[in-house]
Amino acid sequence: MPRIFLRLWRRYRDTALFLKMTAGFVLGLIVAFVFGEKAQVLSPIGDILLNLLQLIVIPIIMVTLIDAVNSTRPGNLVRVAFKTFAFYILTTIAAVIISLSLALLVKPGTGLQRPEKGAETPEAPSFVDQLVGIFPENVFKALVDGNILALIFVALIVGLTMAGMRRSSDSTISGFGKLVYDLVLAAKEMTFRILGGILQFAPFGIAALVASDIGSQGIDALAALGKLTGVVYAGLAAQILLVYIPLLLLNRIPVGGFFRVAGAPMATAFTTQSSSGTIPVSLEATRKANIRQEVAGFVIPLGATINMDGAVIRLGASVVLAANIVGHDMSVLELGAIVLTATFVSIGTAGVPGAGLIGLTILLQQAGLPLETVALVAGVDVLLGMGATMLNITGDLVGVHLIDKSEKRISEGSREL
Repeated sequence: MPRIFLRLWRRYRDTALFLKMTAGFVLGLIVAFVFGEKAQVLSPIGDILLNLLQLIVIPIIMVTLIDAVNSTRPGNLVRVAFKTFAFYILTTIAAVIISLSLALLVKPGTGLQRPEKGAETPEAPSFVDQLVGIFPENVFKALVDGNILALIFVALIVGLTMAGMRRSSDSTISGFGKLVYDLVLAAKEMTFRILGGILQFAPFGIAALVASDIGSQGIDALAALGKLTGVVYAGLAAQILLVYIPLLLLNRIPVGGFFRVAGAPMATAFTTQSSSGTIPVSLEATRKANIRQEVAGFVIPLGATINMDGAVIRLGASVVLAANIVGHDMSVLELGAIVLTATFVSIGTAGVPGAGLIGLTILLQQAGLPLETVALVAGVDVLLGMGATMLNITGDLVGVHLIDKSEKRISEGSREL
């Protein structure tokens, strides 16, 4: 009997992660449709997966980013950072334009009534507070709070200091720098081994998350606000088909190969609704795709905090829904303002609990539209959040592939000279 279990375990362990994730997702859907709200009994299993991912995400960010800084020349790091910000901002603008175009065509709010009372949303921190928060007064508090931008800043400072020590002309200082760097490499190896174990459990957690979330409210919510949900998911598909895939093709990156390695992170993001929680799975996917880790270690954590293509698609569609409810035809200037505002709001509220509803509240206030619309959108927030998070992660992976390809071209050109 033990031998049978051992053979089954080895077969499961060696099965491609994407296939296991897909099987977990399909199983979760079946359970949700069969048992409905009763499937919530499985939610603790999904919570365990979320906790495990959150447990490993901060160590992975720290060790990969410190290693990335030490493996990259300062000039190259600045170049990678510029390309990263440019890619994320441009694709975010494209996403909100696609969202508004589809929503204006479909008019998702037609026939819906204005709710009497708005949903409660967490208070959004001000831009100044967020800017100051990047520079933590207490690194341990940043760790406890899961302040990703602050941890990225700390990792950059530690990495740059360590790199300076390693290159010091003083042999003692250089020796200390190399010693600490070896410890970071050892911690990185250990962290990824722990991640490997977590990923073996992930398909079961995904099945539980899908079953409990969809079974509890997703099916009813989809029927109630089918148009909005349809517009958002059409926008997500359009972003992939009209923006991401053409960018991959233009850079001669095989689309099929990309989605084979991106499948596991996309499935994880869809079910967990957590961009930061998916960072470990995304980094593992970049390793399988032979992406240079000094590039991935910078681009992926940063993308999880500022790249919100999926978020702006749901925001744009929700604003048009609010305008339809009150019969307001939006002008070109209003639409242009929403494009710009949604781009920065998606970045500004990233990582905040209830970020989608916070962003929508800000946009509705700017456009002078009824805040009660937040109550309607809250009804399908789970469904919209799943798709939006998946697109966010897809954009991160497209970005890291493109930037890595660009950096490899530069390296090849330098060698030829």
